[in-house]
Amino acid sequence: MDTFKDRGSWFTVASVLLLGVFLLRNGSTEPVGGPPQPGSAVPARHSEAAPLPAVPHALPHSPPRRIVIPSVRLHAPVTAVGLDEDGGIDAPPLEKSNLAGWYNGAAGPGERGTSVIVGHVDNKAGPAVFYALGALERGSRVEILREDGRTAVFTVYGIEIFAKKKFPAARVYQDTPAPELRLITCGGGYTKKTGYDGNVVAFARLVEVR
Repeated sequence: MDTFKDRGSWFTVASVLLLGVFLLRNGSTEPVGGPPQPGSAVPARHSEAAPLPAVPHALPHSPPRRIVIPSVRLHAPVTAVGLDEDGGIDAPPLEKSNLAGWYNGAAGPGERGTSVIVGHVDNKAGPAVFYALGALERGSRVEILREDGRTAVFTVYGIEIFAKKKFPAARVYQDTPAPELRLITCGGGYTKKTGYDGNVVAFARLVEVR
């Protein structure tokens, strides 16, 4: 049975809760200047992206243990997260600012399908693990160290910001025939009452295995 396909169909529905609940919790302090926001000219469409290397064969399932994004000097451990009591994806503990969360109901990074890693943009202490996510550009490399010792290397082909109320869950979380990755945090406008009103999403695909 294709477990990711089964999980993915259900995950698309659950994602509406993720982006309406989990990312609201991040705006615990009013940011000074705010996190970087993605440029409007970086749509996540393969047809508009510069050519990328051939996609390697998909890897067997293995959980991620660390994420590295050299261009924004991000080095962080990754923990597995499931669903919260409201049915949305849980987030890493807010107080652990340098910790990302991999949704363990979807594909592992490098496995066939769409893997999803989420992270807070800030907390009461200041910037958190995905604060600089909006500064990524097409061609940025994302390295995921897996539990099996292999490193799945992805290249960003698009980064966009979506209003939470109009989040295109089917497009972001769709099952893919090749290994892909989504990195998600919050962004856009901010108020103390409601937090951030949007979500930054980086779209990437597997280009190398080490």
